[in-house]
Amino acid sequence: MITVMKFGGTSVGSAEAMQRVANIIINTKGDKVVVASAMSGITNFLVGVVDDPTRDIDEVVRQFAEKHLMAAEQMFDEKTMSEFKVEFNKRLESFKEALKSDPNDAYYKDLITSQGERFSTLMISFYLRKLGYKSEALTAETAGIAAIGLPLSGSADLVATANGMTMKVRPLLYKGIIPVITGFYGIKDGAPLTFGRGGSDYSAAVVANALDADMLEIWTDVDGFMTADPRIIKDAIKIEEMTFGEAAELAYFGAKVLHPRTIEPVRLKHIPLKVRNSFRPEEPGTLIHTLRKKGKGLLKSVATKNDLAIVTVSSAEIAYRPELVSMIIGKIAEENIIIYSISTSLSTIAMLISNDEVSTIIRRLNEFSGGIIERIDVKNNVSLVCCVGDDLLSKCGVTGDIFTAVKEAGVNVEMISEGASEVSLNFVVPMGMVMDVVAALHARYIG
Repeated sequence: MITVMKFGGTSVGSAEAMQRVANIIINTKGDKVVVASAMSGITNFLVGVVDDPTRDIDEVVRQFAEKHLMAAEQMFDEKTMSEFKVEFNKRLESFKEALKSDPNDAYYKDLITSQGERFSTLMISFYLRKLGYKSEALTAETAGIAAIGLPLSGSADLVATANGMTMKVRPLLYKGIIPVITGFYGIKDGAPLTFGRGGSDYSAAVVANALDADMLEIWTDVDGFMTADPRIIKDAIKIEEMTFGEAAELAYFGAKVLHPRTIEPVRLKHIPLKVRNSFRPEEPGTLIHTLRKKGKGLLKSVATKNDLAIVTVSSAEIAYRPELVSMIIGKIAEENIIIYSISTSLSTIAMLISNDEVSTIIRRLNEFSGGIIERIDVKNNVSLVCCVGDDLLSKCGVTGDIFTAVKEAGVNVEMISEGASEVSLNFVVPMGMVMDVVAALHARYIG
């Protein structure tokens, strides 16, 4: 049995946390493959370095090394520390060389921001060795994780990765070695390409897919998926089981438990996934798989995504020129901007995007000439509410029931998306009222 175990930044954020992680790993039965994020705070630090090209390189390296060495000194005895420093210094020298490379290179940010994982994995691997287990720290380069795509938003080449890991990782498992692999990035044409913030979850799913794993475990700092954000709903409870579709919808539309892209690589091969808490390993977490377990109420969970805006583009041409919609979406796609929902009518197309992207979209849409676009309207500061439940589309009156609860909460619905998924109903409300909506829905249909 092969279990791929991913540990996030908070799970490897300190010496104590890494020691806890190592105990979780060695107490898991069967073959284990570990994927780890950078220590908490490190990726943000590296993003700051990239955004400030005037920073002193020697000082950056000193601060970076100090954070890791302080933790290592708490974890290792003198012999292990001596062996660790040999490998650590090699990677630190590579990090320094990376900082000196051309900042105008398209993949420079990927190169720098992916450095943290190279050191957290090294520390975990050496601590496993200290405990008496065979382990090897692998980077995406040495593990064979292949990437495709654009800077800062890459995707894994699943076929090439499977081929690479068959040659580079499987032989280690046959020898009883625990591989500890960098998350967050893959390799494109010999250079690092990151999978987006939070992309280590996705990396772990890619590894599980490549190795035909029996289980993927995402270890984080929460017990699993909840019926609502516990910061909003105090009596929110953990969801024991979910389908891939339900988890994907919640992750994409606001639940921060799991990176939204994590689901697809494991769903392709029906590999079950568990979300578990590394600070409470006795908790079984949430199991995500193919089989559907009926919930007790109308809804299983409610998630929200905040700080959004509705951009409405008006043109009399839209209904009679289908290619115009494609042109509008194409302009937005050129900027790698995510559209969370789209609604169309005779003469308008409304798109839900991040507040931060509004100025960019307006600038790009104003590039159209000849009066194709008559007007652009923006409604800022709205929130998307995602309601997930069993077979929402096949149950008569579900939409009416949900919006009755919203109406009774005194909230107006700004935009609706229904029919794109069998398990979710999504709609937009003013951001200042979103907590009232979630509370009303949770109380009536879940709590």
